[in-house]
Amino acid sequence: MKSSASNHPDWIDDVHRVARAVRRRVLDHTLKNNGGYLSQACSAAEILSTLYLKVMHLGPSEGPKVPRPFPGVPGRDNPHSFTGSEYNGPKAPDLDRFIFSPVHYALVLYSVLIEVGRLGPDALEQFNRDGSTMELIGAEHSPGHEVTAGSLGQAISQAGGIALARRLRGDAGRVWVFMSDGEFQEGQTWEAFANLSYRRIDNLGVYVDVNAQQCDGLMTSVMNIEPLAARLTAFGVNVHEVDGHQPEALAAAGESWQKGRPLVVLAKTDPCRDMELLRGRAPKLHYVRFKSDEERRSYERVLAEM
Repeated sequence: MKSSASNHPDWIDDVHRVARAVRRRVLDHTLKNNGGYLSQACSAAEILSTLYLKVMHLGPSEGPKVPRPFPGVPGRDNPHSFTGSEYNGPKAPDLDRFIFSPVHYALVLYSVLIEVGRLGPDALEQFNRDGSTMELIGAEHSPGHEVTAGSLGQAISQAGGIALARRLRGDAGRVWVFMSDGEFQEGQTWEAFANLSYRRIDNLGVYVDVNAQQCDGLMTSVMNIEPLAARLTAFGVNVHEVDGHQPEALAAAGESWQKGRPLVVLAKTDPCRDMELLRGRAPKLHYVRFKSDEERRSYERVLAEM
């Protein structure tokens, strides 16, 4: 079943509430640790909140509120290994699966899991500590993660394999993927979509955070990927472009399935949403580490206002 908030008549208000809380939590964490992925919270908070509160058909979390320590790498000699997918509920034929691709957004995902009640409020105290599963760059054992995406662009291939296997088994549940637009600068992404189209995979939906940024600056200054919608359409993909900060538009696009075609929702977002001060760092927004006490105090004032 979906989380109870998804059935709330004011679910759109719930999404906005969670998104604002996620940005506050990520900013607070960044201030306490002198570093964090702030722009990713600005751009992706509504997308991920809408996925969890409205779009994805997930069961209740099976993960502990306080994440377990790292159990060692998976293997036949390690019966104690696990994946963070337990926070997305059981793997049942009628339930959806969620594959998280841009693993440097991990802090944002953890914050969403906390705000929707799937992870305990004190979980971030373990963030980026030795022996913890709360990785700075998420891995398969991190809460909310099912696979190690490795280099950006790999998770869509893994999700495609899962979707194909589910179709062959006759599962009713779908596979959802969250990606960043920077991953479309990777060749493997396009190979994956060519394969998805060829195999007519229509039980896989992808939400893309199109914030026009990557680690070295503007996408257009590094390697332009536009017109992205037209290129994906040429690959045989069912594409929808929406405002990535409008929950109703995000949710409606997630219902727009076509037989024999994977679904992609291109969510246009603002990497400085609710943090205008961040624009002063443009075009290098990828990771924030404060340069002075004065700059830190400026962001502390933003947090107080939020």
